[in-house]
Amino acid sequence: MASLRDIRKRIRSVKSTQQITKAMKMVSAAKLRRAQDAIVAARPFARALDQMIADLVSRSEGLSHPLLTSRPVRRVEILALTSDRGLAGGFNANVIRRVARFAYEMDRSTTLRLTTVGRKGLEAFRRRHLDIRKDHAGLYGRLSYATARSLAEELTTEFLEDRVDQVLLVYNEFVSAITQRVVLTPLLPFEQPAAQESSGGPRALVDFEYEPTKDAVLARLVPQAVAIRVYRALLESVASEHGARMSAMENATNNAEDAISRLTLTYNRTRQAAITKELMEIVSGAEALK
Repeated sequence: MASLRDIRKRIRSVKSTQQITKAMKMVSAAKLRRAQDAIVAARPFARALDQMIADLVSRSEGLSHPLLTSRPVRRVEILALTSDRGLAGGFNANVIRRVARFAYEMDRSTTLRLTTVGRKGLEAFRRRHLDIRKDHAGLYGRLSYATARSLAEELTTEFLEDRVDQVLLVYNEFVSAITQRVVLTPLLPFEQPAAQESSGGPRALVDFEYEPTKDAVLARLVPQAVAIRVYRALLESVASEHGARMSAMENATNNAEDAISRLTLTYNRTRQAAITKELMEIVSGAEALK
């Protein structure tokens, strides 16, 4: 049985860990609120931009853009978004497993390479010997629309110069502070949603005047929509990371509280046993002197 000193040291150690996990939970909760506000603000604009492109294409026969053109898929690139730090439950593991499953299930004649954002994903994919084209280290520290647009332009160039046939995006979509959903979605070629329909008929029947031309408008909107999708995915990933870490640290804090309760009970029982033993020795000694 452990000595009283060992149990006291164990209790102090668990209490110190509990203070750390509680502090990390509070920090993640504060960051989550800002990240959640950012993603909630970005979603309506991203949906409206996608719908604008869908309406424009549906109203115009023969209107196209190189980023909208599909071709036989022989080379695939995945943009995988993980975090730079751990202690976030299954946040990183879920993305890593999704990419690994895609690599296992894809056709053997198709080649796969990765672009990574986040140190945890980079380390895991290297251990699995996957082909990593580029890692964007420290991107979360300077996250903005400009950095997302630069990343989108890099992937767009790879697609337009025929070095890759399809670009996929894998990230954690933020649902709530305790729920994140892994999403694998096409980024390039750009897939726009179907044009909306109203009670009076399809909106595509109502056209507008475009300045300078429909082609020029589409050429401006599609690259911007790709950049917005990348930016939104980064925001979703950041919010999901803080939510996952907050939940993980809350669970760790509760587990530490349970451990402290069990150790305290063990300490009291051990102490009581030691006191009882000493009393029995004193009584036995007194009886022996009679």
